[in-house]
Amino acid sequence: MIPRPEIIVGDDGLARCGWGAADPEYRRYHDEEWGRPQHDPVRLFEKVCLEGFQAGLSWITILRRRPAFREVFHGFDAERVAAMTEDDVALLLDEERIIRHRGKIEATIQNARATLELEMPIDELLWSFAPPPRAAAVVSFAEVPSTTPESAAMSTELRRRGFRFVGSTTMYALMQAAGMVDDHLAACHRSSHAAAA
Repeated sequence: MIPRPEIIVGDDGLARCGWGAADPEYRRYHDEEWGRPQHDPVRLFEKVCLEGFQAGLSWITILRRRPAFREVFHGFDAERVAAMTEDDVALLLDEERIIRHRGKIEATIQNARATLELEMPIDELLWSFAPPPRAAAVVSFAEVPSTTPESAAMSTELRRRGFRFVGSTTMYALMQAAGMVDDHLAACHRSSHAAAA
């Protein structure tokens, strides 16, 4: 397999992380969402759930199905998702537009219920595990960890509170997606270090 370049300069002249340069949907996600600080509780709940669905799959698989996920899970309104029943699960197992995995579907409903039981907003809980900003941007994806002490602590706390499909690696992906860490490479136009330069 030919390795993908770590940085690709697009036809617009902007340098991007290689994973986010080729596919148009990935490019939009890379430029507009990934690594941008997200505090909206609905979008964070969605990210917790979709990162769980992504486990074992590529993110583009989830991203392309995200509109359908939003539709069937009521826009990730935690109260509406928490009210879903076994009949709803059965319907979703026949829904070809999403990932039909019973455990992940049931985890989404359970995660909604756990979210409603929090004594603080979900954004406050999740962001309490954000590490201090890096002093310098990463130069290569070889430097990017798959898990950190902070993501492990987040995973442990969420599991303690009844969340499912929230392993340490999955939670580090959440941290990347929600901008709790900036893993855009130094040469990428979206790197916070590039913006500050």
